[in-house]
Amino acid sequence: MTDSPASPAPLADPHLVYDPLAADGPKDVVILGSTGSIGTQAIDLVLRNPGRFRVTALSANGSRVALLAEQAHRLRVRTVAVAREDAAPALREALRERYGTGEPLPEILAGPDAATEVAASDCHTVLNGITGSIGLAPTLAALEAGRTLALANKESLIVGGPLVKALAKPGQIIPVDSEHAALFQALAAGIRADVRKLVVTASGGPFRGRSKAQLANVTVEDALAHPTWAMGPVITINSATLVNKGLEVIEAHLLYDIPFDRIEVVVHPQSYVHSMVEFTDGSTIAQATPPDMRGPIAIGLGWPERVPDAAPAFDWSKASTWEFFPLDNEAFPSVNLARHVGQLAGTAPAVFNAANEECVEAFRTGALAFNGIMETVTRVVEEHGTPVAGTSLTVSDVLEAETWARARARELTAKTATAEARA
Repeated sequence: MTDSPASPAPLADPHLVYDPLAADGPKDVVILGSTGSIGTQAIDLVLRNPGRFRVTALSANGSRVALLAEQAHRLRVRTVAVAREDAAPALREALRERYGTGEPLPEILAGPDAATEVAASDCHTVLNGITGSIGLAPTLAALEAGRTLALANKESLIVGGPLVKALAKPGQIIPVDSEHAALFQALAAGIRADVRKLVVTASGGPFRGRSKAQLANVTVEDALAHPTWAMGPVITINSATLVNKGLEVIEAHLLYDIPFDRIEVVVHPQSYVHSMVEFTDGSTIAQATPPDMRGPIAIGLGWPERVPDAAPAFDWSKASTWEFFPLDNEAFPSVNLARHVGQLAGTAPAVFNAANEECVEAFRTGALAFNGIMETVTRVVEEHGTPVAGTSLTVSDVLEAETWARARARELTAKTATAEARA
């Protein structure tokens, strides 16, 4: 396999370092989604490495203002942002309680554009740990402002692929997903022309080994019982349907410019091997650690340097068994559907992601059965037809496609609920 001169460069390349603001002392970091799973673990890493990192701004949706105020006080940030304007008064009061009298409070930004504003603020690295496609605008803002982007918000790349690729400079994006951080590290072992395929691992989620029929009556509690990872509810349910793995296949294609037919998914229940790269000489390089997101976060914030003791290591003196199984595409059709929308490109991934977000919420509230998630998403994708694609794609196109997909998913979900009630 050789690269043609016209072949586009990958977005994420471990051999390239984008560092326009290199300087002595700690890296200034902005954390988006600071009260979520990625954000809280990133802050733990920063607090354990004060000589390496300094957080200048935080953003969150505003549902956990007490935690956000505590984080701001401990980190002594300049700016705190909340997406919900109605959360600003409670945040200001929580900050006053933390800071006390006579101590200046950080700047407070509130509203749907607050995270986008801090993403473009003066810093070295922006960690985008927001969940969902609302992370697209902050991703684009960070790239346009010239910041290194530690990307945990896979949805922003998936729904806005061409827009992100048009802005990102070589080496500017460092992936933070455990699978893509693993691929990133494994790719450092060779050159792009020698890559045969990427192997993305999946734990299989809580329903590994079950047939489609056996999934018909699973509950929300069942879906949230992930066997190896502790994550937020949306991503945990996405892991149960394996939609998360489908999104990761699209993300791997966009990050590393590897065709979809050379990106394989295998089930690895232990979640020790986070992904692998197979090279043309038959060698496979695997990246392995115990399940812990602080390792990938440290890669995102610290690359090209590694952060000592960022996460636990294996005790190789103890026996262990690592298993790998093929993916059951009949019980979990989400990965093949993701490949399809990824190949369609344009607005198709945005439609897939938006419809899924609506269906996951319907499942969480009891309005949709588990198998109904992918059945509904598939129908929305089919009805979408030919997507807007290519260099003509705009942010407005993405938002319009998402709005339609969400509305159509809600319509279909309501019809399903009505039909089930009548039955």
